[in-house]
Amino acid sequence: MDKLDQVPDPVRVIAKELGQPRPMRRGSLGERLIKCGKARCACAIDEQARHGPYFSLTRTVDGRTQSRRLSAQEAERVRQQLAAGREFRQQVEAMWEACEQWADEELTRQAADQAKKGGSRRSSPRKSRPRSKRS
Repeated sequence: MDKLDQVPDPVRVIAKELGQPRPMRRGSLGERLIKCGKARCACAIDEQARHGPYFSLTRTVDGRTQSRRLSAQEAERVRQQLAAGREFRQQVEAMWEACEQWADEELTRQAADQAKKGGSRRSSPRKSRPRSKRS
């Protein structure tokens, strides 16, 4: 039987989904309203009059945090890319679970086959006597 014929359906389905390329990102999208610091500006008194929203994409690269400012249009597109990235991670986790279940089934099947055969036996007798337990 060909190896590909043995692949369980859940693994095939997830593998097909993972094979579809699409733009995706890791990180988080931040949205802030800020106070400008000018004494006579309305934002100093009224929280509803704050400036913004300002958007930023933040992620960790090589252990360092990197941020990038975005326009409102870019932020909407990045929001979609982040969602695609989360979906991809969920699919990868589902693939791991499906493959581990497949591996467990394979081990169970192998153990059952060995039990039917009676296990493996020595093909030839020992040539030397076993060592004494006293030393």
